[in-house]
Amino acid sequence: SYDIDGIVYKINDIELQERLGFVSRAPRWATAHKFPAEKAITKINAIDIQVGRTGALTPVARLEPVTVGGVVVSNATLHNQDEIERKNIREGDTVEIQRAGDVIPQVVRVLEEKRPKDSQPYDFPEHCPICDSIAIREEGEAVTRCTGGLYCEAQAKERLKHFVSKGAFDIDGLGAKIIEQFYEEGLVKTPVDIFTLQANDKKSLTPIRKKEGWGDVSAKNLFEAIDNKREISLNRFIYALGIRQVGEATAKRLAATYTSFQGLKEAMIKAGDVEDEAYAELLNIEDIGPAVAKDLTGFFAENHNLDLVERLTQEIRVDNHVQDVKQNTPVSAKTVVFTGSLEKMTRAEAKARAESLGAKVAGSVSKKTDYVVAGADAGSKLAKAKDLGVDVLTEEEWLALISS
Repeated sequence: SYDIDGIVYKINDIELQERLGFVSRAPRWATAHKFPAEKAITKINAIDIQVGRTGALTPVARLEPVTVGGVVVSNATLHNQDEIERKNIREGDTVEIQRAGDVIPQVVRVLEEKRPKDSQPYDFPEHCPICDSIAIREEGEAVTRCTGGLYCEAQAKERLKHFVSKGAFDIDGLGAKIIEQFYEEGLVKTPVDIFTLQANDKKSLTPIRKKEGWGDVSAKNLFEAIDNKREISLNRFIYALGIRQVGEATAKRLAATYTSFQGLKEAMIKAGDVEDEAYAELLNIEDIGPAVAKDLTGFFAENHNLDLVERLTQEIRVDNHVQDVKQNTPVSAKTVVFTGSLEKMTRAEAKARAESLGAKVAGSVSKKTDYVVAGADAGSKLAKAKDLGVDVLTEEEWLALISS
């Protein structure tokens, strides 16, 4: 008697759920089945460019408002320049749209037979629409990025919004609109300004409590919410910095590997030299490859970033990482690499089990690897382990070791 957008299927066995565990925030024991998206026809009035916190220029179609799946849609993402060219999307086009997963509006196709005769292909901008810095698209990438960095107001605002977001500092009462307001008024330009806001407000001729929409209670609540977030876990702090390609899962792996922010910073500065052992150790972390390593080391190579985190850590406390695992197991603090096809468990189960016992699971073999667990059809990782003299275990030997 009412619409639903899909179903979630779950494994009906708690023991199996515990074995399967999670990938980042998503369970391996459940999967979503989305129903086919409802479609509608409308017109593109204009194509605008939005600039994200990493400088990505994202084209957005401004649509004639239309109801899709019970929701009025007036904007749709066009993703990037390639998507516009592939679908031959132009301003003034009549298009078919749908809400992907019944959530995100997207253009499915253009009805070219209804295209105006004076229509022109869309020219993707070569400069940032916010700060006019040059916009470049690196070879092999689909995204065009503004080169303005923190000079670009759009990037600065978006990074501040990310800094206070749920997975980062999660400061109550400091949402996107307040960040916009405080940025425009010059109250908060960098993350440091958030934690000096109250001290500066006391010196201001127009304190926050006297601004429109504010009062004594709301200002007091905001300052208390900020003070309540002066202590943060290492992984959330790393995520809050907004380093490109470093999401919550990667931040957790970095925290588990380097355990303190000082340790991470020193390691990333050293890893800026690809010949240094620190670079090899960084690549040894699960799911971190050369592209992510480049963004990480690039962040810590910038003096203004180092200055920012130095001033920030004077205002807050970043807790060292404490691994929530069983202690004194046969593999505590050991580095393990899995390779080949396992028969008794999936690769994901094997990694989750190893980490729960205090082991570090790496993606590649190095001198610091303690064990390589080799399943069927093991290849180059097994060969490298033998060259380096790393202990190689069969799946049965591994299971016997962790059961002892």
